[in-house]
Amino acid sequence: MSSLPSSSVSTALAPYGWDDAWADAFAPYEAEGLLAGRVVRVDRGQCDVVTAGGLLRADTAFVTPHDPLRVVCTGDWVAVEPGGNPRYVRAYLPRRTAFVRSTSSKRSEGQILAANVDHAVVAVSLAAELDLARIERFLALAWESGAQPVVVLTKADLVPDAVTRGHLVHDVETSAPGVPVLTVSARDGEGLDVLAAITAGGTTVLLGQSGAGKSTLANALLGEDVMDVREIRDVDGKGRHTTTTRNLLALPGGGVLIDTPGLRGVGLWDAGTGVGQVFSEIEELAGNCRFHDCAHESEPGCAVLEAVETGGLPQRRLDSYRKLLRENQYIVAKTDARLRAEIRKDWKRKGAIGKAAMEAKRGRFR
Repeated sequence: MSSLPSSSVSTALAPYGWDDAWADAFAPYEAEGLLAGRVVRVDRGQCDVVTAGGLLRADTAFVTPHDPLRVVCTGDWVAVEPGGNPRYVRAYLPRRTAFVRSTSSKRSEGQILAANVDHAVVAVSLAAELDLARIERFLALAWESGAQPVVVLTKADLVPDAVTRGHLVHDVETSAPGVPVLTVSARDGEGLDVLAAITAGGTTVLLGQSGAGKSTLANALLGEDVMDVREIRDVDGKGRHTTTTRNLLALPGGGVLIDTPGLRGVGLWDAGTGVGQVFSEIEELAGNCRFHDCAHESEPGCAVLEAVETGGLPQRRLDSYRKLLRENQYIVAKTDARLRAEIRKDWKRKGAIGKAAMEAKRGRFR
């Protein structure tokens, strides 16, 4: 494949998000005669890359380090050899954003799901009971990635009652401060114009559980049946995993979409900042606590606990906040010896306080 002029490359790759900043970052590789391209799919050490000359398949052996967060993933911009059999990816450009979750294994590893994403759409089906804690978990990872999260409540046509739908939207908005919440029906087109306007502005990753209607939503945005869709099970409202790989697709109205398989597990991965943004009202209240290191458990002068008692903060939100913070701390501690030592020290301090309280209590009853 012959090298194309930079102007031709820019024109051909612009629909996939190529811009002047990417061109500048790629300049050293262009000088070596390598091709610029964006990864649209990864599968078992091979990846499909869209280039100015068309779609090609390349091997990722040269850029597959031991660190699982540095492997090539869907959404990466890469430098590919102009020829060869097999053809190899030689490097990928520094990522602007990266959506990462922890793996389900017991090892301290993260899994990168998508790179260089501008918007993270969390699809939630209105056909099933809302799991607000799971939505908060998705949002924590989305905020941590650097992308702007958006919650899309799918299958809105199945909740025709305006009052019921309003209550559901309110519950989600309360759990997603600072995040747009849209109700969408791919069947009758409700809300698709608003979502299309959002996705036209860059790269969007589509996330959610199996059965959330992601593939149907992707087809509606694409204007054609590209993604396989299967009916959800009546018994539990869940669907099968119709999407098995992460695929990057150009949208007719501009922008690109990365569809992902349904995620059963959504483990946090060093997402402390993201958790803070999801629970921004708790973080704000914490600034008014008497003690700067208040754990919001039983400390005197705790503004967070006071807000729960007065009804200003739902107990469910505080419980979810505590759970995600503990989980994130555990994940980080697995790879941070200093933090592990601090946690053990904190456990001992709390144990000593508890023991002293018990001794004092026994003394009063002697």
